[in-house]
Amino acid sequence: MSGEDRRRQLIEVAIDLFSKKGFGGTTTREIAAAAGVTEAIIFRHFATKQDLYTAILDFIGSTSGLDTWLAEAGIFMDGNDDEGLFRLIVTKILETHRTESRFERLMIHAALEGHELAVMHHNQMSLGIGARIKEYVKRRQQEGALIQCEPETILFSVCGAAQFYAMQKYMYQLSEDRFSDEQMINNFVRILMHGVGGGQ
Repeated sequence: MSGEDRRRQLIEVAIDLFSKKGFGGTTTREIAAAAGVTEAIIFRHFATKQDLYTAILDFIGSTSGLDTWLAEAGIFMDGNDDEGLFRLIVTKILETHRTESRFERLMIHAALEGHELAVMHHNQMSLGIGARIKEYVKRRQQEGALIQCEPETILFSVCGAAQFYAMQKYMYQLSEDRFSDEQMINNFVRILMHGVGGGQ
């Protein structure tokens, strides 16, 4: 196995273990055993467990598709398409939980452990997206297209229901199978745009 392939393998194995046991609960010995190598091989690629954790965060950041996501969001924002933007956000949240559940669990562990580096990484990624959307919401409020309230409230409303549903379905596996993600996306967006009143 080439050096780069070995490094990638160690990162993938470590993601699995960190997502299940957290940073503090996972040892390099366990990572080595799961990867079928010695601890010396790990330290050949990563000087410390902290360096491995940093590499994981960098790896996730490089494979997150954030630039593509922002480009898609930009199209909706440039076109003042509130519903399209909200649908994209909800869809991406569900997609991330469906395809990257390990990362979601890893970040929950990081928050519970108070792992500063991971929490900072998560906040930087969230702020990068959130700042642009917040500015868009402010503009649309000034134009009378969205209700007057703190822009963060609208962001929390857009993200909150989708995040909770995704955690129930993909982390706790408690959601009923009769609801497809597409149905839930449509329902969430409908509620976001029209509320829960019976007149809509």
